[in-house]
Amino acid sequence: MANPTNRKAKIRHIAIKTPDPQRLAKYYTTVFGMDVVLERPTGSVYLSDGDLCLALLPTRGEVAPSIEHFGFHIQDAAEIADAIEGLGMEPPKTRPNDPPYAETRTTDPDGNMIDLSVHGFEMQEFQEDRSKKSAAE
Repeated sequence: MANPTNRKAKIRHIAIKTPDPQRLAKYYTTVFGMDVVLERPTGSVYLSDGDLCLALLPTRGEVAPSIEHFGFHIQDAAEIADAIEGLGMEPPKTRPNDPPYAETRTTDPDGNMIDLSVHGFEMQEFQEDRSKKSAAE
């Protein structure tokens, strides 16, 4: 099925669950020259190559290291929601404020989690910040 507007969404972040985010951060910064853009009190470390954000998230409990989710930078949230619903699936749901990079989350038919963001992943901006900006405009 073709995208109704023929615009391609861009993958802008990938999240990896790991028992040691700092160890993986050292690997990706040393081997691939990625930059640390954010370290959170939760232990999460966010890296960037200038285009893509690589989120290194600490595992909890017995969770095995794995890719946790990935995210698309999209142009039109309503259009994407309509396309998902047109396939008989649940529409994207609002994400909590953590992490700040996406407004909504959905899954593909296999259950892989996908974050969706209209504002983009290059900014560290929480929903509260976006709401304040909208109210000021």
